[in-house]
Amino acid sequence: MEYYHQKLFHAGQQLLISAVRERFWPTFARDLARSVIHKCVACFRVKPRVQDQLMADLPPERVTPCLPFRRVGVDYCGPFLVGYPYRKNRPVKCFVAIYICLVTKAVHLELAADLTTQAFLATLKRFSSRRGKPELIMCDNARNFVGAKRELDELRKLFNNQQFQEQAIREASEDKIDFKFIPARSPNFGGLWESAVKSFKTLFKRTIGTRSLIHDEMLTVLVQIEAILNSRPLTPVSNDPADFEALTPGHFLIHRPLTAIPEPNLDSIPEGRLAAWQRNQQFLQQLWKRWSEQYLSDLQNRTRWMRRKENLAIGTMVVLKDENQPPLKWQLGRITEIHPGPDGNIRVATVQTKDGSYRRGISKICVLPIRDNSNSTPEET
Repeated sequence: MEYYHQKLFHAGQQLLISAVRERFWPTFARDLARSVIHKCVACFRVKPRVQDQLMADLPPERVTPCLPFRRVGVDYCGPFLVGYPYRKNRPVKCFVAIYICLVTKAVHLELAADLTTQAFLATLKRFSSRRGKPELIMCDNARNFVGAKRELDELRKLFNNQQFQEQAIREASEDKIDFKFIPARSPNFGGLWESAVKSFKTLFKRTIGTRSLIHDEMLTVLVQIEAILNSRPLTPVSNDPADFEALTPGHFLIHRPLTAIPEPNLDSIPEGRLAAWQRNQQFLQQLWKRWSEQYLSDLQNRTRWMRRKENLAIGTMVVLKDENQPPLKWQLGRITEIHPGPDGNIRVATVQTKDGSYRRGISKICVLPIRDNSNSTPEET
């Protein structure tokens, strides 16, 4: 069966069985042909299959209640064309930095001049000044994000190495921002901010299209889209007319959706009839109760990757998926390090190739069907 498979230029299952049965009549021919094709490395390289694993539990950053924008994810989208009213030159490219709260899914939009580290740090300063300093920022491994982390680390080291500074400087240096990067080219690890980018692009392109806006118009559109995104329901909308309004990120920011009608003026009501602090606290408790009972419980449902698979092992020969190259040009490599998750399952691995070592999610790793993976090198294979 292997001989005929090679002779017929890696033929498919039906042609292979037909050719073999001209001279032989093997038992369980279909199973044998399927096994031969499945173990053929050349056929696998043409149509590789990526790995998957049981869907992991939500990380603690997503399920632990905290103040809005205390733990955020960030991503860029664009480019967009922006002009200036007092300049006669052509519109310039700009980008939009999307900050999303990992707990409440509240969105904050900032306009970035370019993709440099300085521009990202400028958006981070404006975001921190308006929403408060975050304790955790999750993002991908884009170069501007890595450079920003490097500059913040150098600044923090500078503060920590200085002696005899005032107490305020020491407290500021200790209250640092922690960056957490997802594996490169693994957008499924950052689905929360990828979804926010998709929602923003949908609203922006359907309204603005390909037109270029003036800088002030662009800022106004960004703020309006931010209000709309912060008014989207987190939980399913009930059909009961007597039911409360749907829970939105705006409830955690201003205690109501940002696109809702303002509440009536209560200045004419005596202060003794309003228990403001107690009602405010009760309202906040109801928000977090609905968040945990309705929104959080819905997030725990696994819609994909519902079965546990065999974990990757060190020394396994693999192919790294690259969307910009055809499958036959994908790099060969060997797994040199595995990174188990909290549940012990492997979803990230370090792969050594001829061009270097890369840390990738298993959605970018295709395991070659080689029986013995310990005695060959990528070049020999």
